[in-house]
Amino acid sequence: MLHQLSWKVGGQQGEGIESTGEIFSMAMNRLGYHLYGYRHFSSRIKGGHTNNKITVRPTEVRSIADDLDILVAFDQETIEVNYKELTEKSIILADSKFNPTKPEDSKAPLFIVPFTEIAAELGTSLMKNMVAIGATSALLNLNIEVFQGVVEEIFGRKGEEVVNKNIEAIQKGYDVMSELLGERVGEWELAPADGKRRMYMIGNDAVALGALAAGARFMAAYPITPASEIMEYLIKKLPKLGGAVIQTEDEIAAATMAIGANFGGARAFTASAGPGLSLMMESIGLSGMTEQPLVIVDTQRGGPSTGLPTKQEQSDLMAMLYGTHGEIPKVVIAPSTLEEAFFDTIQAFNIAEELQLPVIIMTDLQLSLGKQTTDPFDYKKIEIRRGKIVEGDIEPNDNKDYFKRYENTEDGISPRVFPGTPNGIHHVTGVEHDETGKPSEAQGNREIQMDKRFRKLQHLKFDNPVYVNAPHDESDVLLVGFNSTRGAIEEVQEQLTNEGLKVNHAHIRLLFPFPSEEMAPLVAGAKKVIVVENNKTSQLANIMKMNIGGHNKTLSITKYDGTPFLPRELTNKVKELLD
Repeated sequence: MLHQLSWKVGGQQGEGIESTGEIFSMAMNRLGYHLYGYRHFSSRIKGGHTNNKITVRPTEVRSIADDLDILVAFDQETIEVNYKELTEKSIILADSKFNPTKPEDSKAPLFIVPFTEIAAELGTSLMKNMVAIGATSALLNLNIEVFQGVVEEIFGRKGEEVVNKNIEAIQKGYDVMSELLGERVGEWELAPADGKRRMYMIGNDAVALGALAAGARFMAAYPITPASEIMEYLIKKLPKLGGAVIQTEDEIAAATMAIGANFGGARAFTASAGPGLSLMMESIGLSGMTEQPLVIVDTQRGGPSTGLPTKQEQSDLMAMLYGTHGEIPKVVIAPSTLEEAFFDTIQAFNIAEELQLPVIIMTDLQLSLGKQTTDPFDYKKIEIRRGKIVEGDIEPNDNKDYFKRYENTEDGISPRVFPGTPNGIHHVTGVEHDETGKPSEAQGNREIQMDKRFRKLQHLKFDNPVYVNAPHDESDVLLVGFNSTRGAIEEVQEQLTNEGLKVNHAHIRLLFPFPSEEMAPLVAGAKKVIVVENNKTSQLANIMKMNIGGHNKTLSITKYDGTPFLPRELTNKVKELLD
């Protein structure tokens, strides 16, 4: 039996590749397996190669598998593009419709299965993906009854006949594949899972659910890959809770609308990707200057410009930390798991209101769109903190001055009022201002207000700014990353530890203000520091050098071809730097 199965389905966009992977994944999830799915797709609605690679284990999995056990191909391009991931123990299942062939250097056996032909005999060629699911079931020695509930959930609204036809297609695929395999039926059978039900979601779903749990009731956004699913999720959910989602004309409007909603007292946010964040930069500065809370989700993708809209990259880091003109306090958070994405989103709303500043939640495409299993979140941990909101009537002052919305307090955090609060009237402007918000260019006032705004960061409350797995006080190497590289780094750490090396791992979750206090001892105790990131210019490594030094021992492993790190690939690169 296999401890890990890597399965991939590929074809042209628009012919059911995503739904095939979804049906397979849902069934395996219901059996209690852990899953990690990653979808490769083109920057167009229809056409172009797409594939969905799903790693399945009876134990936790947080990275994409190096190799591929089963490749389901609906066209020749799928074989040509993906066959190098196959080993001699793998198998190719290809639709007979396109007369498949395999490259001469491929050792994996090719089984030609009439997916489309069987589906057409049952009434529609669209069911070829269900035939492929049945063929996969034969390989894994699965009881096809596990797909009954999945099919009913997906197609139930279309009627009993459609459900039955799809189940029949799965059975036909199973029967045909069993006959082709002969004695090899079940050769790819997985070790049994624990049967426990887990959530199966993408990172964007976790962020959106976190926003709901945080009490967000307004989202303004413009659709953009890979952030759109956050908006799509909340379009369905927010109206049920009295909230709303507005699709704006652009990202500038989205950011300013979110600022206005926060000013009015609602918890509001926006989400975008690199190009949209570039448009928001002036608005982020407005949030900082007017001290209005603002939560922004940045789902990083390949840049610059339109770049690689559907591919993995982590190149927005410097822009998110330093992109605004002038200087404002801000907080930049980088979750690395689904659970962190959920709870960090809640923390982001709390921080934005407590410190009255912009908070950016940075994810990347792999985390945003990669679909994973996770245990149910512990909702008892949720805490809502809204900061210094003045409620009730405010006593009028003797000289009838405006309310001191930007009062120079000891902690830098001024009292905040919502519109309509009696005697809470104040001026709000993007120019420098005095304590009541009235414009002021006086030198002394400028220094007072700048110092006040930045004092707020001293009171930041953020749980676990660095995820640390550091069993050694002195290590041969410290591996550092952020966002979705965590799973691959964890596997590298395990592999190198088994080979006798002392390996520590630090995954940075708070990027601004930088957690120097937590990172400095780890860097000091390492012979070498290797920073792993998906960009060209080693942005995280340079930020570390700026904040804690270690120039002479810090090395970088970068990848910027649009694909995520794979464990074996990363292990080999680390070994090269350690030699």
